[in-house]
Amino acid sequence: MYFPYLRGRQFELIALREYALLYKANNKIIPIIEPVKGTFNSLKLALPKLLDSDIKFVLILNPQVGELKTEKEKEKKIINELKEDLKHKTKWIPAFIVSANYNEILEQINEFEYSEVMIICTDSTDSSNKDFETLVLSKKVKHIVSEENRTLKRFLDRNGKKIIRLDDSFKAQRQNKDYLSISEEKFTEEHIFYKGDGYYGFSDYTVLESDFKEGGAAPYAVAIHLTYQKENEEVWIRHFVSESNEGRENIQGKFAEAAKKAVKFLDEKNIHNSASEELRSYYNNGKGTYPGLGMVKKISIKNHLELINEILNKAE
Repeated sequence: MYFPYLRGRQFELIALREYALLYKANNKIIPIIEPVKGTFNSLKLALPKLLDSDIKFVLILNPQVGELKTEKEKEKKIINELKEDLKHKTKWIPAFIVSANYNEILEQINEFEYSEVMIICTDSTDSSNKDFETLVLSKKVKHIVSEENRTLKRFLDRNGKKIIRLDDSFKAQRQNKDYLSISEEKFTEEHIFYKGDGYYGFSDYTVLESDFKEGGAAPYAVAIHLTYQKENEEVWIRHFVSESNEGRENIQGKFAEAAKKAVKFLDEKNIHNSASEELRSYYNNGKGTYPGLGMVKKISIKNHLELINEILNKAE
């Protein structure tokens, strides 16, 4: 099972909404959503689509980035704002990011009577701490997400917990134009090996960098990032970048330059899914109708979700 880690920004949630409409019958994805906005309009649009399609999702109740980071009672705010979508407790998984707040999280789990809880470990998580052991060994905790940690995995394996490996697969560059010198690079092979390595599932940040950043100014360059599968079954990522990158003007022209490269690649590889057809449509409509940076990212995310879902379905 694949657990893509997404922040609750508009374009990420639109990607999930559109994916849910397409893959109700053959879904192999459980998205992890970390709310980052003080308003919940986008989540209130996305979660019903996931529920209607019977796509289980993970909702982080103590987000560590974005507008909710400093909220004093963030968990209660999230639950109250989304109570209509969260009333069916078997259709979603409550999750907590763990640093050193082990007792606090266990108290919250017990107070709200959560079950099948997901714990997401960080670099600050001390797996040798007795309070951490008490937390993860609770019968109410079912899933543990962590970067590769063999000591932790050995401990959890002995205690029958479901472990999900989290990788930071997208190698972000400082500026979009820096991808011009990197045509493609390996993205992941976890879909091939995660079961054999004893993991219940695998996770990454899709085609986004793990560090959370709010939106900025118009870019000097437009970059489109598309994952695809090689003949040896590895997933690689290809970067398609505009050429006229000296200033911020003519974003539509920059998009057309990047989209031309992407569509040529998709045609050569005979790649057809909902995301690729949407990109072709934007490019062929006047040779580069620019849909906006958020929608370009949405296409890249949706392409990745569709790809991994297709791979996992074929592997059955």
